[in-house]
Amino acid sequence: MSKQPLTIVRIPSDGEPAPTPPNPMVYCLQINPAEFSHQRTICYNTRRVPGQVKNPTRFNAINPDTLSFSVVLDGTGVVPPVIGPQLEVAEQIEALSRVIYDYDSEAHEPNHVMIGWGKLFFQGRLQSITTNYTLFKSSGAPLRARSELVFKGSASIEEAIRYANRSSPDLSHSVVVIEGDTLPLLCQRIYGDSRYYPEVAAFNGLREFRRLPPGTRLHFPPLK
Repeated sequence: MSKQPLTIVRIPSDGEPAPTPPNPMVYCLQINPAEFSHQRTICYNTRRVPGQVKNPTRFNAINPDTLSFSVVLDGTGVVPPVIGPQLEVAEQIEALSRVIYDYDSEAHEPNHVMIGWGKLFFQGRLQSITTNYTLFKSSGAPLRARSELVFKGSASIEEAIRYANRSSPDLSHSVVVIEGDTLPLLCQRIYGDSRYYPEVAAFNGLREFRRLPPGTRLHFPPLK
């Protein structure tokens, strides 16, 4: 079974076709991260009242999740690309930035993205990217770099309401493929509509989706 790359997909706006690899709005990591950090925090109201001996802690809100991990970008040719030709490090950073960093002039805000890898599913937007260059050609062009990425979770009001119902088909699902499963069949089972299979294939970075190896773990993103 081939390695499943961590995949970052720009969430298309209404009316746009679902992206399929290779696509400028889909980025598959050349080297999967060694680890990632997923932080969840709760906000409490701790406002003090004059003369109060003890300070009560009252729930205010659940803060957006934070996801952070490192991306190693290699231009030496030692590590083959997941999709497409070998790119220079600068070209890889540009391709990554188009998905996670560039400003959407129509929406007047940075892109929303979906991140999937193994059991990880995360929807949000980039908070920060810091790139350190570690290896260079004699010309000074970078051969290897490491980018530290931090994403802040995001959800619409409708999605926040649906979050109360954990069985909703509009939430993310993780499925392990068994013998006889097909992507249209799984989409029919989860979404009630088999036509979502191109979007699911794109999100999971599948080159071949007609034959799914048993044991493969797939993520099914929430419906928009």
